[in-house]
Amino acid sequence: MAGSNNNGQGTGVGEEKTASPRQSEVNRKLKYISLAILVVQNASLILSIRYVRTLPGDRFFTTSAVVMAEVLKVLTCLLIILFQRKGNLKEFIVLQYNSIVIQYKDTLKLAVPALIYTLQNNLQYVAISNLPAATFQVTYQLKILTTALFSVLMLRKSLSRIQWLSLLLLFAGVAIVQLEQEGKQKEETTVTGPSQNYAKGLVAVIVSCLSSGFAGVYFEKILKGSSASVWMRNIQLGIFGTLLGLLGMWWNDGLAIAEKGFLFGYTPMVWGVIFNQAFGGLLVAVVVKYADNILKGFATSFSIIVSTVVSVYLFGFHVDLLFTLGAGLVIGAVYMYSLPKAAAPSPSTATLSSSSHSLADGAGDSETEAFLPKASEKEKGC
Repeated sequence: MAGSNNNGQGTGVGEEKTASPRQSEVNRKLKYISLAILVVQNASLILSIRYVRTLPGDRFFTTSAVVMAEVLKVLTCLLIILFQRKGNLKEFIVLQYNSIVIQYKDTLKLAVPALIYTLQNNLQYVAISNLPAATFQVTYQLKILTTALFSVLMLRKSLSRIQWLSLLLLFAGVAIVQLEQEGKQKEETTVTGPSQNYAKGLVAVIVSCLSSGFAGVYFEKILKGSSASVWMRNIQLGIFGTLLGLLGMWWNDGLAIAEKGFLFGYTPMVWGVIFNQAFGGLLVAVVVKYADNILKGFATSFSIIVSTVVSVYLFGFHVDLLFTLGAGLVIGAVYMYSLPKAAAPSPSTATLSSSSHSLADGAGDSETEAFLPKASEKEKGC
């Protein structure tokens, strides 16, 4: 046994040396693909939500869109797990029963982050409906600050001096953008109409940042040492998210939906937003393991630039010196924060992948990297 292991190891090393140039080329391509996907997902979701919420005509119910995204996410994860089990329905059902029902205590732990994510998804619709897309994109980076603070308070993590400096620059950049936007508030109301409330949007994005930071850190804390796959976690989150989303929908829009219907106002563009919200986060959860923290920071920064440029042409957004200064500080701060520590990679940045504003947004890549290898080891065992 020992001899065979040694031979195997020797062969493996030899193969690794031979394959290393090709492997490094593949990894380099995967990083660029990851960068493109992260940028497109970050920018497109915000821009598309802003676009459909400012179109004239019948407006869809955002609470129903949140529920629909959760349902699609659960169904997608179920199909992925079924595919991983090679279509074995019995094994698939037993796995679901054991993971969700038998281990009910583990499942119930996800009720809190599911509630926060449901709130966050609804708040994002409120914020983007009332704020320019570029302003939202810049302000939403405050989630880095909130996640860092919750990581220090709840997980006792330490931040480097550069990271603390980057958080200070981040706050200053967002503050400059808000001062610049406040000066335009009257003009913005005249142009876009009284249905948009800047103060309401600003409160929504700040609460969303707070909830994102807390949910990500709480999620990391309760799932330490868990062997569940990222797909199973999304199913558990999605079940609670759907139920809580339905409750919020009934509370906020129950009478209107009963009169007009669940799918009222749904257009192909609205479906595009829902699919982006449902599948974008899952896609990022897979892709993000090929992207290091620097690449993720660069993707976030680049998506701010993309959102700003597209907003100028699509929504008539005006970029002046103050906005450029504030956005520049935020972009620089995001990149600085993503830099690894001198001694060891920064643990707190592990919870900062975002998006979807689903598992990827809340839980970050720390969970993804922990779950996916374990799932692949099981498959190897099979």
